Amino acid sequence: MKIAIIGIGTVGSAVATAVKNTGFVHEIVLFDRDAIRARAAAEDLGHAASFGFDVKISAVSNYRGIRGSDIVIISAGANQKPGETRTDLLNKNVAVISDIVPRVMANVDPKHVRIIVVTNPLDVMVMLTQKLSKLPASRVIGTGTMLDSARLRTILSRQLSVSTQSINAYVLGEHGDSSMVNWTSATIGAVALDDFCRQMKTPLPATTRATIEHRVRNAAYEIIQGRGATWDGIGAAAADLLRCIINNEHRILTVSCVNGAGANMVAMSLPRVVGADGASAPIMPKMSASESAALRKCAKIIRKNYDSIGK
Repeated sequence: MKIAIIGIGTVGSAVATAVKNTGFVHEIVLFDRDAIRARAAAEDLGHAASFGFDVKISAVSNYRGIRGSDIVIISAGANQKPGETRTDLLNKNVAVISDIVPRVMANVDPKHVRIIVVTNPLDVMVMLTQKLSKLPASRVIGTGTMLDSARLRTILSRQLSVSTQSINAYVLGEHGDSSMVNWTSATIGAVALDDFCRQMKTPLPATTRATIEHRVRNAAYEIIQGRGATWDGIGAAAADLLRCIINNEHRILTVSCVNGAGANMVAMSLPRVVGADGASAPIMPKMSASESAALRKCAKIIRKNYDSIGK
């Protein structure tokens, strides 16, 4: 399995490390316009690989070097800075994606390749990538709210004293400030969240849930404020998505793919079955009226941002 990673900045490097550590990839090609940075990253990661899985790692600054790639991960673009929202990156990264995608498609097999999008604002970039690549929507997959959902499960794990592995709870909609928590369908093990809280005598009132939602939405901003950027979490999310595709696992992930057509076309995160062929159509979970309204709001925001780029 040959993987190409486009953009070897902080996030791209973290993605490369996480992908290497899966053990499911035999070749990783690191592409960056800065040839020196790409070579340095390939050398460093190659040295690290000697302690673990045997992976061929190379650096290229010409798109011909990605030929033969089964999966392309796009992580290039401006990173979020303190005080910026993901939407603030819109125009900068539209230009980046508009330049990258045609060059990628000129050097891969369109009948086979799958593209994973990491660049923010994620959902709009997925829509743009799918349009420019002309690939089926199922094969252009954004990491979506995988990381947001992981943050939610981590907070709930600490709140309820139960492993994240036993928590099925999802953040849906935009990978951004309008994301919503699907409390109605949340379960702990095989038990509905509300039932679990009653049985374990660990109340989770509306005020606490609102605080949790705020913490999930603002986790990236807090990390950026203290660390300058986020990279480990998204690297792990991208590698998990990649592993699911490579192993044809048919796991349900909250990834972002284009759905609908015309004026109703939008990409946002909903539960989808992910395997070797990409992502399925969305699986709609049970929602309250307020959750459904919040999801519709997400769709409108994403679509408005997409329309604003004029592509």
